[in-house]
Amino acid sequence: MQKTEKNQLDVLQERFNSFIETLETIEPEKVDLDEIDHLIQMIDDIEEKFNELKEDEK
Repeated sequence: MQKTEKNQLDVLQERFNSFIETLETIEPEKVDLDEIDHLIQMIDDIEEKFNELKEDEK
């Protein structure tokens, strides 16, 4: 694995960890649409980074 790929993988891992931490702090009975939108955006960002990494491996 090249250094840049490892760095990108680290970034992806950090984004995923951030998502998990955010998800764990949300109280389901108090969540609002802005928080849900934020979570969706986080997932989209993770997916985009993952797809970039996937394309780089080809």
